[in-house]
Amino acid sequence: QVQLVESGGGLVQAGGSLDVSCAASGSIVRVNTWGWYRQSPGQQRELVAQITRGGDKKYQDSVKGRFAISRDDVLNIAYLQMNSLEPEDTAVYLCTADVQAVASDSYLPYWGQGTQVTVFS
Repeated sequence: QVQLVESGGGLVQAGGSLDVSCAASGSIVRVNTWGWYRQSPGQQRELVAQITRGGDKKYQDSVKGRFAISRDDVLNIAYLQMNSLEPEDTAVYLCTADVQAVASDSYLPYWGQGTQVTVFS
């Protein structure tokens, strides 16, 4: 079984910074692409950032220059550094990873439960 667990969310004043991380555990052979999504009440889940195994990164336009995604392939952890936070960034942040598990030839997507990030002005 593979599990993803996010941590690091919280309450921060506008203009501040917050880091969130996502740890994958279980019978993992390899993690391919990591992604961070966010969802606000009444809104669709949206991609915030993703990073491939090769290190290619993609960001939602609204976070470019403010957020940075990174990964540790030894520990199987993904990070999202968030700077210059705005109230509009308030959401539940969820991580996802394409994981090849032991005894599997393919990658399957897994999701964490999410961590709340609240930005107040």
